[in-house]
Amino acid sequence: MDSNTENTGKIISKKQYRITLAIIFFCAVVLTYFLPSKSNTAKTEQKFPVMGTFAHTVIYGAPELAAEAADTVRDVFFEVEKTCNIFDPESELSRLNASASAQPFKCSPLLWNMFKAARRAYDISGGAFDVSARPLMLLWGFYRKRGDTLPAQSEIDKARSGIGLNKVIFDDKNRTVKFSQPGMSIDMGGIAKGAAVQLAAEKISSLGIRNGVIDLGGNMYCFGNPSRSGKYHIIGIRDPLAHNRVCARLAMRDQAVATSGNYERYVNIKGRHYTHIMNPKTGIPVEDMLSVTVICKDAGKADFLSTSVFINGPAFAKRICKTNPDTGIFIVRRRPDDKSRTETMKYGNLKILDNK
Repeated sequence: MDSNTENTGKIISKKQYRITLAIIFFCAVVLTYFLPSKSNTAKTEQKFPVMGTFAHTVIYGAPELAAEAADTVRDVFFEVEKTCNIFDPESELSRLNASASAQPFKCSPLLWNMFKAARRAYDISGGAFDVSARPLMLLWGFYRKRGDTLPAQSEIDKARSGIGLNKVIFDDKNRTVKFSQPGMSIDMGGIAKGAAVQLAAEKISSLGIRNGVIDLGGNMYCFGNPSRSGKYHIIGIRDPLAHNRVCARLAMRDQAVATSGNYERYVNIKGRHYTHIMNPKTGIPVEDMLSVTVICKDAGKADFLSTSVFINGPAFAKRICKTNPDTGIFIVRRRPDDKSRTETMKYGNLKILDNK
């Protein structure tokens, strides 16, 4: 080739060369952070029984960090169980139930935060979500079987007279709780799991975890991407009438999900199925609602909203989604005009992949 022939390639300056190297390095760092590789990312998985159900965590990150995060989730769950377990007479909540009728009970920061969440849920739901409804649960035999007899209306009325979070005296300054009358008691079962998941999610997020799933008996928080090829975690909603079948699949990313269903806990009295989800305004279990799934950014909120919608119904779900744009709600219920058939109802921010 003649030395005077024009070279078609461009010669870059040293400054351009350094900038190009910097861009390549930056992209490599970003890909390393967001796309897990075998060399710098571990999948840490744990399964264990806790809070009357099973926990399952899958966390991706640097090996030591992922292991630390998984242990953190486990510690949070056991701490919440230790605090709120009404079947353990030595738990903090059991001690509160035993003494708060006589004198104010000083709460730990953890239990007090549970009460703050429960009070918020009570207000948002118009009293439908009520952690003081434990006397009704006892009456209907959800803790200990009552036999094959329905409660008498007089028994229901007596139990209802002793419930209502508005009858509990809260001292926000001193973090104390006092019952206004004897016979009152608290069960955090409708909010504790979601609150535990949210607390665990916040703790491991602060450690730097950006990818994984925390699952506590169906109360879940999904971080980031499930894999390099997927943009979302895919969560199936169980068909409440066919437990081995999925009635819808939801796409989730950095969101929480919770489901309340009539198949979770129930009693059979005189051959009839009664769900454990109690309407405190009537004193009887909710009928015709089969399941409610709520998706939003907060696992504690998803937990109490799923119960609140189960009790209050579709109109309440529609109102919640209108005032909370990040929230999506999926309902399965018996049709009002034909109880032998079911219908699904969808509100708000849901990414539904199919309905099979």
